[in-house]
Formats: sequence, structure tokens, C-alpha cells
Amino acid sequence: MERPWPPALTIRRSSSGMLPRANCWQTYRAILTRSAALPGVRDGKTLASSSGDATLKLWDAAAGKLLVSMQGHTGDVRSIAWSPDGKTLVSGCTDKTLKLWDAATGKMLASLQGYTEDVYSVAWSPDGKTLASGSRDPTIRLWDAATDKLLASLQGHAGAVYSVAWSPDGKTLASGSGDQTVKLWDVATGKLLASFQGHTEAVYSIAWSPNGKTLASGSGDRTVKLWDVATGKLLSSLQGHTGGVYTVAWSPDGKTLASGSDDRTVKLWDAAAGEEQPR
Repeated sequence: MERPWPPALTIRRSSSGMLPRANCWQTYRAILTRSAALPGVRDGKTLASSSGDATLKLWDAAAGKLLVSMQGHTGDVRSIAWSPDGKTLVSGCTDKTLKLWDAATGKMLASLQGYTEDVYSVAWSPDGKTLASGSRDPTIRLWDAATDKLLASLQGHAGAVYSVAWSPDGKTLASGSGDQTVKLWDVATGKLLASFQGHTEAVYSIAWSPNGKTLASGSGDRTVKLWDVATGKLLSSLQGHTGGVYTVAWSPDGKTLASGSDDRTVKLWDAAAGEEQPR
């Protein structure tokens, strides 16, 4: 059974390959719903977060110091993503908009409108030219990042789109949905390429392996599944969480997968063996 989108800290690797360290900063009292390490900053010192208090914030990860607070949304900010050059942030919100922000100044650059339902997921293409967004409505939309123009609307899911992720080469978009499927789309044509079925509850998070050959998906059914992108074959089903899995992330070498769950644990998995790594 699909459940409401949960407040959960999303895992993103730092440039060093380490997961961001968890800190409880008293200056930030709302629930964190998304976080990401800043790409391009090789020392991994900056963290971005979004929240149910309608703000985005930038933090000094080592000191826990608030650097910038961005205001402009009027609802829960469910997803954020850095541009590949690290200069711009995009956010998706329950106020039915996407917004672009100047990371240096915190200034809102644009507000992308057109949705009639909550925006649950956002992602930049690897070249930084295109934005993808997923919504409760349940479509996937592609936007020109420079002009804010809507380029395409991809339809095929029968439930809210909770996660979107670009392939490393930028040619394919993956989506995870409340309809319990993972779908692959040809970005150039908007054509549905494949639909992976196997989860028994909503798919809340998806992530491409660094080589683009494997897709990981986390679900409310408490499993993480690994899929062969070329064939659609289910490679393994990683079991061990006692709650829904709401975030997955690969290590830079593609050997390790991390998953976060509402069972209050983060687990590390040997991707090749399909087993949890010993502590």
C-alpha cells in the first residue's frame, strides 16, 4: 500500500565517496526532507538541505554553520538537486512549483509553474541543460534549464512519481512511482523504453550505478532491488530493512550501495554479492 511521502534524509555521496556526516544543528528545527553534497566542491564542505518549513539552506558541513537560507516556497520542499557546475539549485515543492536558486547569493532565479499537484522529485541532466521533475499528478516533465521552457511531458505511470534520475550519459531517464514500477525513458523522443516490475509497494528512490549498467530502487516493501538496465532483469533483492526504503545511493566505484529506511538505519550493501556488508 502506498503511503504518504515520508520525511527522510536522502543520502548523497561526497566527492570523497563518503556519506555526509549526520549532525543535529539547533538552528534548523524543521524536518529535513532532502540533502545533497555539493558536486564540484572536492573538499565536500558544503551541504544543502530542504525542509517542511518551506526553505532551502546551505551549511558548512564541518562546523554545522548555516551559510545561506533561501525563501520563496509556500509548502514542503520535497526535493533538491545541484546543477553539475554547483552554481545553481533546483527545488520541488508541494506548492506545485520548481524553483531555481543562485547558490552563492540565495537569490531565486526562476519559478517553473504548470503543475496542478505536488512536485516530489527533481534532477539535473549531466550536461546541466535540462531539468526533470516528477509529480503526484503523475507525470514526468522535462524543462529547459536556461529558458525555463517546458520541453516535454512523459506519461505512463499510474501513481505519483517519487524519484527521477538521469543515466550517466544523459540519454535515459529513470523514474520510480507509487504504481510500484521503475520505468526508463528515452529523453530525446520521450518514448517509454522499459518498465521494471517486482516491487510490491511504492518505489520511493532510484539511483544509477556509476557505469550506467545497473539501477537500484528502494521501496515501501522494505527491499532494495538491483536491475540490469539492458535486459530489465532483476539481479538481486536486498532484504534486511524492517521499514520502507526511501533513499539509495552508490559509492563512486559502484561496488557499494547505501540505503536509508524509516527503520532508522542506513545499510551498506556489497552490490556484486547482493549482501549486507559486515559492520
